[in-house]
Amino acid sequence: MLIGPRIHDGNNGYLVITPLEREGSGSTVLVNRGWIPKKFRRQVDREEGLPTGQVIVEGLLREPWKKNMFTPDNKPEQGEYYFPDVQQMARVTGSQPVWIEETMEPDLLKAYDREAKGIPIGRAAEVNLRNNHTQYIFTWYALSAATTIMLWMVVRKSPSDMARRVRQNKEWR
Repeated sequence: MLIGPRIHDGNNGYLVITPLEREGSGSTVLVNRGWIPKKFRRQVDREEGLPTGQVIVEGLLREPWKKNMFTPDNKPEQGEYYFPDVQQMARVTGSQPVWIEETMEPDLLKAYDREAKGIPIGRAAEVNLRNNHTQYIFTWYALSAATTIMLWMVVRKSPSDMARRVRQNKEWR
């Protein structure tokens, strides 16, 4: 299955999704093998990129991206996929709804070689965590500054006439 079109380094192409039958249990999972150029869309054009026999896949279990409002609906009956709907793809292929992204070493020369032969280019094995620390710093320092200014305004403010009379009265018991 191909998901696309997808852009990689400014070139148009597709992501290759292959159902992988696991040894032993016989269960099948979906593997995102990576990106291929548009000219290798047909399998006959990328024979080197088609795995045969027993293969070993190194990858990460990831949750695929979600469809946005501009992405058209998938058309599995026509073999057209625009986003990875894992449940839908699993039904079509008879596999489990498990999404694995094949990883590879980030080697530029190897990627160029794979691209020229129509072998999918996988992602680097990296985990991207959200980092909002800078945002938190600015938020807390701004709140601290605002609180300091408000305290200064309260302390600086001269007491009202009634409060001054109460403070100066010695017999208010």
